[in-house]
Amino acid sequence: MGVLNITPDSFSDGGRFLEPGVALEHAQRMIEAGAAIIDIGGESTRPGALPVPLEEELRRVIPVVHALAAASGALISVDTSRPEVIERAIAAGAGMINDVRALHRPGALAAVAQSGAAACLMHMRGEPETMQLAVHFDAVVTEVRAMLAARLASCEAAGIEPERLCLDPGFGFGKHPVHNLELLRDLGGLLDLGRPLLVGLSRKSWLKSLTGRDSGERLAGSLALATVAVLNGATIVRAHDVAETVDAVRVAAALRN
Repeated sequence: MGVLNITPDSFSDGGRFLEPGVALEHAQRMIEAGAAIIDIGGESTRPGALPVPLEEELRRVIPVVHALAAASGALISVDTSRPEVIERAIAAGAGMINDVRALHRPGALAAVAQSGAAACLMHMRGEPETMQLAVHFDAVVTEVRAMLAARLASCEAAGIEPERLCLDPGFGFGKHPVHNLELLRDLGGLLDLGRPLLVGLSRKSWLKSLTGRDSGERLAGSLALATVAVLNGATIVRAHDVAETVDAVRVAAALRN
């Protein structure tokens, strides 16, 4: 899954792809490099990020979804929590919704249920602007698993078939580095939920605590995390550096299989 942030303030590539033509070119380069899914986001969810107005998120995202759907057969994912954006994005050609709030917002479950689109349910406590302020887990894998299981049940009750869903443990979302490492090491503890696991580990800020590297220097660390994630059961890897990550994933998948 290649990352396409159409935002001025994303932690790694904010401001680079605000112009729709530039965004489309970058998406096409990621597809050529091996991305099977392009994940388009119009609102940053980095720690401390503030929400953007609905109309601004729509203005950023929908033209790029339209253009990419017309130009490519790749699966288009939209990183959003708003039901209005979900509906408009799917109408424009998106086939997947990647929601850091796990379809918690009013209307989000119904928007996905009636669409036939796929969705990713992610674990996060709180909101991006506050999620790192009071982090606590007694047993992080158990607690993440319980929340994801509850969201799966809510989706089923809303008429969303399990086959349309994947799960994301939410690395870096309301978690300290020690929690991220424990989740990664014990990722297999989520596999019995029966859905594919998506991981977002690319260039994450907690890599700085492990490597000392700034965001533009975290390729090697990101590849190491992606490799371990696939070996431990991940199916979808969300990444900024697509060509390099594809190689790492292919090697790890060959070893796992």
